[in-house]
Amino acid sequence: MLPAPNPGAARRGDRLFKAVAVAAGLTIVLSIALIAVFLLVQAIPALRVNHANFFTSADFNTSDPDKLSFGIRDLLMVTVLSSVWALILAVPVAIGIAVFLTQYAPARLSRPFGAMVDLLAAVPSIIFGLWGIFVVAPKLEPIATALNRHLGAVFLFKQGNVSLAGGGNIFTAGIVLAVMVLPIVTSVSREVFRQTPIPHIEAAQALGATKWEVVRMTVLPFGRSGVIAASMLGLGRALGETVAVLIILRAAARPGNWSLFDGGYTFASKIASAATEFSEPLPTGAYISAGFVLFVLTFVVNAIGRLIAGGKVNG
Repeated sequence: MLPAPNPGAARRGDRLFKAVAVAAGLTIVLSIALIAVFLLVQAIPALRVNHANFFTSADFNTSDPDKLSFGIRDLLMVTVLSSVWALILAVPVAIGIAVFLTQYAPARLSRPFGAMVDLLAAVPSIIFGLWGIFVVAPKLEPIATALNRHLGAVFLFKQGNVSLAGGGNIFTAGIVLAVMVLPIVTSVSREVFRQTPIPHIEAAQALGATKWEVVRMTVLPFGRSGVIAASMLGLGRALGETVAVLIILRAAARPGNWSLFDGGYTFASKIASAATEFSEPLPTGAYISAGFVLFVLTFVVNAIGRLIAGGKVNG
């Protein structure tokens, strides 16, 4: 005969498990808060002695600790431009792959093909960077030249500081970043499309809708907010990419140019390029202040993506 359950012991176990679970959750929140506090504390001394406007200056000179002059204008421009360009390229392809895997591909093809796309996330960043500068950039040279020749009057396609033949520009970096964020956007979009209510699909089919009309009238509207959330998560990934962008981007950005054929540094690549020089506290604080802006930017982008995804699941 089984022993009678002990309600008191069960309640104590439940309270203990709840305490452990809450502590585990608070660990993440506390870690994020401590990172933010550390970055801010380390950045404030450098910001106090900065001789340039931190938000509007394109100069980033930390060679003389007594005359620090640094700003994030060009860093922000290159970071945003390369990441948004990557998102413009990646999102339509990711939606197409997700629709194919959930609506068109048979199960025996969908699973291995989906796993193959997901495996792109396992490729190291440095491999993407080498592939981008040695393989992608030369292949893109005719396209970049044609765009610059025919659309040079448009501010995004005018000539930058980097030679088109070199390929070490935002145009190339954005394409490589698009491949890097593709698994994230595809994976989230695929899972959202799979949750499309079967009655909605069957109702469209009963009305005589074709396969594309079923996708257009049921799958895509249902997954719209999920795709937006996936795009925001992919944007957060692109904003923080370091090694691949550091390898591809060359030269300095032309101040105020806003061209895809320009070079320069993103926040992450600028910090990584100077990591070996972090010996003096004030110059180091200048880079930490740039890192703090990147931290806030990626945190806000990812938080928006999570909120959109959470609203879709809860709705």
